[in-house]
Amino acid sequence: MTGPSQKRARLAAALRPAAFGADPAGERMERIRRSPNFANGVFVNPVAARTAPSGSMLKFLPTYFRKEERVRRAPAGPVPVHPTTLADLATPPASGLRLTWMGHSTVLAEIDGRRVLFDPVWGDRCSPFSFAGPKRIHPVPVPLRELGPVDVVVISHDHYDHLDMPTIRALVRSEAHFVVPLGVGAHLERWGVPERRMTELDWRESTEAAGLRFTATPARHFCGRALRNTQHTLWASWVVAGPEHRVYHSGDTGYFPGFAEIGEEHGPFDATMIQIGAYSDFWPDIHMTPEEGMRAHVDLQGGEPGRGIMLPIHWGTFNLAPHPWEEPAEGTLTAARAADARVAIPRPGEPFEPVAGVPLDPWWRAIAARPAAGAVAAAVSPQVPARGAAASGGGPGDQTDGPGAVVPLPQA
Repeated sequence: MTGPSQKRARLAAALRPAAFGADPAGERMERIRRSPNFANGVFVNPVAARTAPSGSMLKFLPTYFRKEERVRRAPAGPVPVHPTTLADLATPPASGLRLTWMGHSTVLAEIDGRRVLFDPVWGDRCSPFSFAGPKRIHPVPVPLRELGPVDVVVISHDHYDHLDMPTIRALVRSEAHFVVPLGVGAHLERWGVPERRMTELDWRESTEAAGLRFTATPARHFCGRALRNTQHTLWASWVVAGPEHRVYHSGDTGYFPGFAEIGEEHGPFDATMIQIGAYSDFWPDIHMTPEEGMRAHVDLQGGEPGRGIMLPIHWGTFNLAPHPWEEPAEGTLTAARAADARVAIPRPGEPFEPVAGVPLDPWWRAIAARPAAGAVAAAVSPQVPARGAAASGGGPGDQTDGPGAVVPLPQA
């Protein structure tokens, strides 16, 4: 006989789409409560951060929905996706390390004979719904089924533009191991990932997988993908170290002094993958501008910008903030020149080996919409502040979900 509690459970399941994932419970929740980064019922940032938009929404909405502003937030023509990705990946990297930016924060890292996939999103929208939410601006360079074997999948946090349910379900059919922040395993479990194939880490914890060492490092962001965001899943940046090479992936984060500490403990890095897009003055604490991203890269390299190479991520694929579409790339290039740092800004799907870099080709300029009158001419100032300087008030944030978050609507 069906009792009231069973009926309520079925109703709750019916009202919660699978894409929302699942809340941590049981031993997983007990482990979360024991975390030194969990206080007063929520995960907390290493440096205080506002996760809801600051300022008046009456000022934000005209900026976001005004027609001339919408035009600037999209490319004026098709994004030139690299045409021979699969053929290029067929040959192992001569140096032992190769990166392929697939768009947004998705990167395939071939490191010391293993293949690691960061924040894989192959879906058309970063949304729980197939009919609404930010839509992909360019196609994925490679169909997921043709990508070939993946040894490890790394997730930075559970926002929709980093954790995509259809992509995860497709990767379940592979033999990949999933390395994720504490609590994110609840989502994966609901979507069919066996417990034996996932490892959940708190900040500063490490695990070995496929002959590589994965370390979850702090980030300044937030989590959540359902209507009631409990902040019970952690967000993280990642260090991946092999026998010969090491890389860093920032996930989503605002600037904070912890980059220097991460660099001191785990660096220097052959390559850093740094979030530099979807920033706004309306959410200045949880994403970085290009200037702040370059500052983070220099911090991670021990204050020596000539070490390693920076790959800018979290831009170009989804429309998540009011800045012009091309501004993150242009700003990163300006910041790299000011810092005398090496930067690679490839087309989506263009593999490169960090030791060689990518020939500078500002491909985004050919399809940039004409700037609106009064638009900011550059995303960065002429100089990059010194290591450890306080973060500026500008900046960061796509808020694809979360308490009080702004969810940009798809553009016509």
